[in-house]
Amino acid sequence: MIPEQTAAVVMFTLLLAMVIGGVHLAFALIFIGVVFGLIYQGLAIFPMAMLQIFDVMESEILIAVPLFVFMGTILEKSGIAEKVYQSLYELFGPVRGGLAIATIVTCTIFAACTGVIAATVTTMTLLAIPSMLKRKYDKGLATGVVCAGGSLGILIPPSVMLVMYGPMANLSVAKLFAGALFPGLVLSFLYLAYILLRSWLRPKTAPAISREERPPIGLKLLRDTAFYMLPAAFLIVAVLGSILGGITSPTEASGVGAFCAMILAAFYRKLTLQYVKEAAYSTLIVTSMVFFIIFGAGIFNVVFLYLGGGALIRDALIALPFGKWFVLATMMFILFIGGFFISWQGLLYILVPIFLPVVSALGFDQLWFALLVCVNLQMSFLTPPFAYAIFFVKGASPPEITTWDIYRGVIPFVSLQALGLFICTVYPEIILWLPRVTLGGGGR
Repeated sequence: MIPEQTAAVVMFTLLLAMVIGGVHLAFALIFIGVVFGLIYQGLAIFPMAMLQIFDVMESEILIAVPLFVFMGTILEKSGIAEKVYQSLYELFGPVRGGLAIATIVTCTIFAACTGVIAATVTTMTLLAIPSMLKRKYDKGLATGVVCAGGSLGILIPPSVMLVMYGPMANLSVAKLFAGALFPGLVLSFLYLAYILLRSWLRPKTAPAISREERPPIGLKLLRDTAFYMLPAAFLIVAVLGSILGGITSPTEASGVGAFCAMILAAFYRKLTLQYVKEAAYSTLIVTSMVFFIIFGAGIFNVVFLYLGGGALIRDALIALPFGKWFVLATMMFILFIGGFFISWQGLLYILVPIFLPVVSALGFDQLWFALLVCVNLQMSFLTPPFAYAIFFVKGASPPEITTWDIYRGVIPFVSLQALGLFICTVYPEIILWLPRVTLGGGGR
């Protein structure tokens, strides 16, 4: 290992130490990148940093990030989630585990409407967890369901993660959207299967609602359920349907989605100036955080690659024994472990650019690998200490929910996410079929 590569290893070690020590990822990336850049590149690091920021600012596809965040925030305030959950609650409540099933179904529907997890997880925590606790559900199951179901919003399109991955890896965001749909549904199905199996084996952990609470299941209930799902279906068709149909680009679809979300909020009489201001403020905070991480990761990566860190990792991976599948498993394991300590944005912009040349050298499909990464990063939302979903659930849960309850509850769902990753690895057509049928091809 040459001295410059030793410095690259020190860079990565310091980054982990600073993040674990509580420094925000974006500022840790910028600080380490600038300091090591000044040491090894001199004042040239500053124009390089400016070029990196300019490249990000001129990316047309990243315009979709604030628009999808704004769409999700408006939907959170529109009250649509409450109506959908209530109708599904009445439909599935008489079944063991019915409230948990209703939660997963609602989360899956709104994952296809929002693109972020904060709105869905917080809303479902307020709606579903008190209902499940009232019916004596196991606290771990109740919180685990919301954490896992709410996190689907970062995988099922229109996902902000996919919007960010596309320009970074030179992949079509429309193809990423198409490829992510079935993996997201596979995870949702695994969650539902687990709930049904657990409630059958241990009925006391997820009892059905009492006979007195059960509404008559008939044509009226089915009609009401379908009626309350129409707004969500309208938004899904407007955004995802227009992209897969080749009518709009993802950037254009994000504008359509934001406009349609405001129409739905107006329909439910929730579109007030105050709500729009709050949505705009939340969008500003989330987008600023995302773009600061992109800037910081760009500066960090420029210096890290200059010092030979990327070549060091690439050579170490390619030199691994047991063939290319072992190398792929190693990359997935590194991402999984990284999810315990670094946010998904950091993993996306730090590790993935280093892995991409290895993926090309091994002959793997880039689109397939991209979706494996995104399925893998689902686990980072549920693996402490840096688990966003756990933070959101704990912050909005009733006082009787402890952090240990949430940790205990997410363990089975992390295992299910790992199973979903394995299924998508063994059966790549789950990812590649829809992009090929709708948009004419897999990865580049």
